[in-house]
Amino acid sequence: MRYENPLYMVEDAGAADLISGGRLQLGISRGSPEQVIEGWRHFGFAPKEGENDADMGRQKALEFLERLKGEGFAQPNPNPMFPNPPGLLRLEPYSEGLRERIWWGAASNATAVWAAENGMYLQSSTLKFDENGKPFHIQQAEQIRLYKEAWKKAGHERAPRVSVSRSIFALMNDQDRYYFGQQGKGSDSFGYIEPTQRAVFGRGYAAEPEQLIKELTADEAIQEADTVLLTIPNTLGVDYNIHVLSSILEHVAPALGWK
Repeated sequence: MRYENPLYMVEDAGAADLISGGRLQLGISRGSPEQVIEGWRHFGFAPKEGENDADMGRQKALEFLERLKGEGFAQPNPNPMFPNPPGLLRLEPYSEGLRERIWWGAASNATAVWAAENGMYLQSSTLKFDENGKPFHIQQAEQIRLYKEAWKKAGHERAPRVSVSRSIFALMNDQDRYYFGQQGKGSDSFGYIEPTQRAVFGRGYAAEPEQLIKELTADEAIQEADTVLLTIPNTLGVDYNIHVLSSILEHVAPALGWK
């Protein structure tokens, strides 16, 4: 959101949702570490005095959410080129219900709670800030529980939703083992995605289906979430990725109760 104009985003998101028949599930966040120094400045944006770029991203997110409600806020021109409806004007096109389908990508426990307080669903990826040194899936599960508690405390009428991302590969043949056989032997790793912020990166999963089911059942964050997003190796082509997804759907998902 540091790079975005919230009002333009409302227009684009509304159009996309209408075109898709109200099926848009839109994920936003303050953004990952950059390839350039303060890249948002090149787009004409800067934090307010006393704030940083993360604060700026969250403020833009709040304005985006507010304008998605479809309430009028702009004073109409008394001499318009085209007739206006009565009262203050809203952004167009407006898509009813889109405000309730916004997800926030949170790297910390605090921003997960903030997302819940502001009525956004939670996206938690394959990394998060390391807040206690525990294994990734446990830290992520703790983050999700805090999010759910904050959602309940905020009194939202909707049920909370949570997605987690994972690299999961069922080893069905020699090609799978060649590509991903070593990945299943890995473990969490710790490092720095920002100069002063230590992060924990979750392991990938790669094994024969029976073993994969056991390992995924032990992943606490997967058990806390209602949606699992699978990262796929898109550079390996459409046919192979169909095989990757089909293998999970046919040989792993049923035993885990995934639909």
